[in-house]
Amino acid sequence: MTRDLAVPPRRPIGRALWNGLKCKCPNCGKGAVFQGFLTVGDTCSGCGQEFHHHRADDAPPYFAIMIVGHVVVSLVLAVEIAYRPALWIHAAVWIPLTIVLALAVLRPIKGAIVAYQWALRMHGFEYDSSGGASQPPAPTR
Repeated sequence: MTRDLAVPPRRPIGRALWNGLKCKCPNCGKGAVFQGFLTVGDTCSGCGQEFHHHRADDAPPYFAIMIVGHVVVSLVLAVEIAYRPALWIHAAVWIPLTIVLALAVLRPIKGAIVAYQWALRMHGFEYDSSGGASQPPAPTR
C-alpha cells in the first residue's frame, strides 16, 4: 500500500533570507515577523503565515557573537597597533560598541534563521498555507 504524496513547491531560499534579514515575512515580504524586539509573532499580518512553531533557539546569539566578535577584535587590534591608546580608552570605546553592534545584528539574524527554517520547511513550516501541504497527511491504517 502506497500513499500519493505530492511534492510541495520549492521555496526560494535567497529571497526568504533577504526578507528575514529585513525582519519581514519570508513568504510575502510585507508583514512583520516580530511582535517585539526579539519576540516572533504567531502569524504574519500580511499573508497569515504561521510562525509560532519556529525553533531559532540559541542560533541567533551564537551568530551575533561570531560576527560582532570578528569585527570588534579586528578593530581593537588595528587601533592598538596603530595608536597604542590607554586601556581606559579601549574600554570606553569597545564595550559600548560591542553592545550596540550585538543588539543591531541580533534581530536581523533571528529573522533570517526563521526565514531559513520556512524556506527549508523545517519545524512545522512544511504544513502551512503558503503552498504545498495545507495540513499533515492523514495516518494510514
